[in-house]
Amino acid sequence: SNSNSPTVSLFPQPRLSPGPKRPIIKVYSEDGAGNVVEVPADMRARDVCQFLVYRSHCLDDNSWSLVEHHPLLGLERCLEDHELVVQVQASMPSDSKFLFRKNYDKYEFFRNPLNFFPEQMVAWCQESNGSIPHSQLLQNFLNSSSCPEVHGFLYLKASGRKSWKRLSMFLRRSGLYYSTKGSSKEPRHLRLLSDLEDSSVFTVTTGRKLHNAPADYTFCIKPSKVRSECKELRMLCAEDEQSRTCWMTAFRLLKYGILLDQNYKSPQQRMSPVPHFSTPVRSVSENSLVAMDFSGRTGRVIENPLEAVSAAVEEGQTWRKRGQRMKALGSPSPFQPSSLSSVIHRTQLWFRGRIRREESHKMIMQQGQVDGLFLLRDCQSNPKVFVLTLCHHQKIRHFQILPVIVLTSYLLPSFSTCEEEGQMSFSLDDGSTKFTDLIHLVEFYQLNRGVLPCKLKHPCTVVAL
Repeated sequence: SNSNSPTVSLFPQPRLSPGPKRPIIKVYSEDGAGNVVEVPADMRARDVCQFLVYRSHCLDDNSWSLVEHHPLLGLERCLEDHELVVQVQASMPSDSKFLFRKNYDKYEFFRNPLNFFPEQMVAWCQESNGSIPHSQLLQNFLNSSSCPEVHGFLYLKASGRKSWKRLSMFLRRSGLYYSTKGSSKEPRHLRLLSDLEDSSVFTVTTGRKLHNAPADYTFCIKPSKVRSECKELRMLCAEDEQSRTCWMTAFRLLKYGILLDQNYKSPQQRMSPVPHFSTPVRSVSENSLVAMDFSGRTGRVIENPLEAVSAAVEEGQTWRKRGQRMKALGSPSPFQPSSLSSVIHRTQLWFRGRIRREESHKMIMQQGQVDGLFLLRDCQSNPKVFVLTLCHHQKIRHFQILPVIVLTSYLLPSFSTCEEEGQMSFSLDDGSTKFTDLIHLVEFYQLNRGVLPCKLKHPCTVVAL
């Protein structure tokens, strides 16, 4: 291991005797920094993530993951929370490493199964004519006595060559099969491509470049015993992102079954890696956000919808007045934003600075393409413009945030000035809704969809270890 990386032990201190050599893992953050960590042999991936969250002082929303990364093969997969980290490391080649990263879609299929399992790909849905709820579909995947089947067309890479062939495939509990005769699923036409028990499913990050894949939606089934032999890998390519997500999610469900359900439902049941180890678990759901009135001694929930709208308008006016106070801190010219409002967004985890469009795509894809996953960045072509990168329905879209200069001032009914002439604001909708800084803009669209396809829910963040 690198001597420059700090070594952290998860064993109780002090140690009375040297004892046997303890397992060591090295975990990297996305900025390249790494920590060498001593771990017990029975340490689960969830426990290591919990420890790193505690060490990094970041928000624990149960979406952090350890990623098994194979740079030479271009493969990645998020470890399941129950997997033993030392055991996984023992099967990894020397060039591979663990990454510490957000993965918002780790359990998203429990919350929004319709987004993960298109009816035309699940045989059980087709046979029921859509009359059975999708929550029951998940139970069928989790129930070992049921037999759901995922089917569709996939491209299969020929072993030892760069050519691909489009085949009809069927994923069952017994494994992944392909048909030798069109879409026939008769037993005599089916060939086993891979079993599920001794294999793992990986995302291929360099499918087109390294493997000449026909599309960007490549994934791979890798036998656990294989370290780096490419000929043993089953390279597959879907025709769109939704199909790839369906295949990979079904693989996880059929392999791990009820264990995934337990991981999802019991995030609080963790072993403590160090004495008195505890981290507050905080999560904000948009369904828990309500209008509040704090004008009195105690706050109250505003239940009247008309009163709630009025309170929202008043809050918007307060934001604008706050912008006037910020402007008073000093501005180089009437047509430039104040020094604070022009840089305050750079302290936020969702702001990624001057990154390219392709890099923003990569970051969103790595952290799980769930609705509302977003980041803000500088525009490459115009230094005065910012860009909001947002994921919706597994598609990544970009929205320009334009600077708006107020050329006229106007008075509110109370005769207080709402906006001053020459004040710089930011807008996503050509000036219809203006904000004094990007933090206010993000806060607004976290509560209101506005012109966006969905609300901003999950910031695309990077944490340094």
